[in-house]
Amino acid sequence: MPKQKAHQTDRSDPIDDPLDYEEYDIAFEDAAYEQAELLAKKRRKSKPKRASSNLIPGIVIRARGHHFDVQTDAVTDPNAPNHVSVCEVRRRLRQERTVDTLVAVGDHVWLVPERKKRGKIERVEERQSVLSRQRPGASQLAEDVILANPDQALIVFSIAQPEPHLRMLDRFLVFTEFAEIPAIICVNKVDLSSLEHAMSLFDLYEQIGYRVIYASAEDHRGIDELEALLTDRITVVAGPSGVGKSSLLNAIHPDLHLETGDLRDFLNKGKHTTRQAHLISLPFGEQTFVADTPGIRELGLYDIDPADMGFYF
Repeated sequence: MPKQKAHQTDRSDPIDDPLDYEEYDIAFEDAAYEQAELLAKKRRKSKPKRASSNLIPGIVIRARGHHFDVQTDAVTDPNAPNHVSVCEVRRRLRQERTVDTLVAVGDHVWLVPERKKRGKIERVEERQSVLSRQRPGASQLAEDVILANPDQALIVFSIAQPEPHLRMLDRFLVFTEFAEIPAIICVNKVDLSSLEHAMSLFDLYEQIGYRVIYASAEDHRGIDELEALLTDRITVVAGPSGVGKSSLLNAIHPDLHLETGDLRDFLNKGKHTTRQAHLISLPFGEQTFVADTPGIRELGLYDIDPADMGFYF
């Protein structure tokens, strides 16, 4: 069988001409550039839209998953029953989020009313202060905002049922010191023990500058003092479960009818009777709000450098 001749390159083939190679490369680069530009245009975000002209201000009083109860006033939102609208966050605001908690109880927001009882949150004002914790169950650093824009924190512990856990109190105080939020300590259920015993445990905190109120929701001790401290302020009421936070708020304002817990379970631990953070408007002063917060079992220190821990004590 005759051998096949090896393929011989035709020197006249334009693809082998160095000049044609150069032209081919330029054409390829142009095509690739055009494709990249087209792809970039598709991915490029659209220009920010103008804010709606009919925005009304409000404050978030409750978070319900992806829905938020926003309280407005009769002047700016005369159509909202009881001046509370159920709102969702606008999509473009969700896309522009730069924080772990986009909207939190206590946030001052601007909303677009859609229909009776409904609206869209279009803008969230910058927070002046925040009380936050490490998000429960998260293995990485993640902020969970308990309350935005609080003026002060009322930290409630009981003298009995359950017994006070002072190490946990210290952790709450580290929270408030780190957030630069003034803290007041309330020792509840003093009717179950002697005042002398309560003071022997908590007098140290008074000595280092904290205000300590000894109270009882049962016999109304300290309730008037608490009411005066809450007037015209936004106060986060924090503390472990079962210490009587809801009972104290009911004593200050009986019409609240907050659900209270029953400590007679076999573990003798407080139940999580307050399921969600809720900003409650109180009928004294011009801007008096309290936030009744869920009992905190998983308490993690958020974004605090261990080397700086000593500065908060």
